[in-house]
Amino acid sequence: MRNLRIGVPSKGRLSELASELLGQAGLSFRRQDRSLFARVREMPVDVTFLRTDDIPILCAEGAIDMGITGSDLIAESRVDVQERLQLGVGKCRLAICVPEDSAIHAPEQLAGKRIATTFPNCTERYLKDRQTDVHLVRLSGSVEIMVALGVADAIVDLVETGSTLAANRLRIMDEIGQYQTVLVQNPNLRDAGMLALADRVVRRLEGVVIARDYSLLEYNVLRDKLADAEQITPGFDSPTVNALEDPNWCAVRVMVRRKDVIEAMERLETLGASAILETKINNCRL
Repeated sequence: MRNLRIGVPSKGRLSELASELLGQAGLSFRRQDRSLFARVREMPVDVTFLRTDDIPILCAEGAIDMGITGSDLIAESRVDVQERLQLGVGKCRLAICVPEDSAIHAPEQLAGKRIATTFPNCTERYLKDRQTDVHLVRLSGSVEIMVALGVADAIVDLVETGSTLAANRLRIMDEIGQYQTVLVQNPNLRDAGMLALADRVVRRLEGVVIARDYSLLEYNVLRDKLADAEQITPGFDSPTVNALEDPNWCAVRVMVRRKDVIEAMERLETLGASAILETKINNCRL
């Protein structure tokens, strides 16, 4: 059986994120110079380094079996791939943006206007659903400056923090979609051995993705306050509770969503808990 082929971005921030995720999932590899291929040490997997926007197409065509890319690029390429896992990174919005002082507040008001974008297919679908005809300016580079240059009346672009829009005196008029980095698979992959290997890759990456959302919280609490503490930190299934030498106290270990940790620690402290510790989780299986 041949090795499973996984396509990852060859450069840029997404390339770094993909390499980091694969490494944490036990799929380590070393890219020699600017080589286009690398062999994973732990599993029969080959990594192929590709242009990010080519990965959906090459995965759909079967040149690679799996790929890490942006779901925005999948939507734009209009190809048939199977999304196996959302990776929780690279989150962004595709939005229609107009000048801050523009009188345009609804899609219908864009009729006859010029819209600059690097996402013409997504833009056309959005406008077609709203029966709005525009003049589309298709670009391959930065579009934020196009309004200021007089090339367009509005733009369709990816928005993360919104700081670039503010710098160019633009505001979001409407969102077309929300996207993030995903792991995709060729829907025509049929070999049982390859499918089993692909499932192993998904499960390993899933452990890393879940771990990034959670922390391990440990604390001591009076046993008669345990029920109240469990209301604050119910855990993924339930918390682990161990007896302490003092029979009036117990030790609790529980998974808590990372975004909720600080508030949980404050509430536990108010309840009388002590020795409250947060530990980072690198990987897990749930």
